[in-house]
Amino acid sequence: MPVPHTVIAPPRPARSRPYDRAKRLLDVLGAAILLVLSAPLMALVTLLVATSLGRPVLFRQCRPGRDGAPFVLAKFRTMHPPALDRGRTADGDRLTPLGRWLRATSLDELPTLWNVLRGEMSLVGPRPLLPEYLERYSARQARRHEVRPGVTGLAQVRGRNGLDWDEKLDLDVRYVDSRSLRVDLSILTATVLTVLRRDGINAAGSATAHEFLGAHGRPAPAQRDRTAV
Repeated sequence: MPVPHTVIAPPRPARSRPYDRAKRLLDVLGAAILLVLSAPLMALVTLLVATSLGRPVLFRQCRPGRDGAPFVLAKFRTMHPPALDRGRTADGDRLTPLGRWLRATSLDELPTLWNVLRGEMSLVGPRPLLPEYLERYSARQARRHEVRPGVTGLAQVRGRNGLDWDEKLDLDVRYVDSRSLRVDLSILTATVLTVLRRDGINAAGSATAHEFLGAHGRPAPAQRDRTAV
C-alpha cells in the first residue's frame, strides 16, 4: 500500500527521557505477551473473517503516527466493501453481524499489536486517525501527534465514540500533557472494564464514528468504514 510522506512536526531529538524508554519497554513486553496469549483467538478470528467476508482478512490503511509520520494500520476486517449496485455504501449496511461482535469486543484491534511491536504505535496514546484530518486540526489539537498513537487512550476510557470530536481531541492533548507510567497503567486497567461493559462502541446515529470535519465543519453524511476509530 503506498504511504504518503506527510509530517506535521520536525523529528524529535535522539535523547529520550526515562519515561519514554520505560514506556517503550512496556509496549514491547506487553504487545509480545498479548500476541502469544491471543494467538489461538486470533487464529479463530482469522478463520471466522475469512469464512464470513473472504480475503483479505485484514483491513489495512495508512494513518499518521508520531509527528505525523505515516504508517500502515492493520485490523481485522468487519465490513463488506462498498457496493453501490447492492445499495451497500453506509457503514450500517456494510457491517456484518460478526463485524459488530468484533467491534463490540475490540477483537478487531488485535492485529494492531504488531504495529506496537514495530514501534509505530504504543499500547496507550491518542487513537490513530485519518491522514486527511491533519489539516483540519487546530494548533492545539495537532499536539496529539507529539506521541505515538495508541491501541487505547484516555478518550477511549472516558467515552470512546460516545464523545464528540472536541471532547475526544481535548482528552488526547490532556494525555500528552499528563502522560506517565502511572497514567498509562490506569488507562490500560480502565480499558479492560470499558471493553467488558462495551461502552461507546459507536457514535449516536452511526454504526461507527462520525467524520471529523474540523472546527467549522457541517454534520457529516453517511459514514464510511475508514472513519471508524
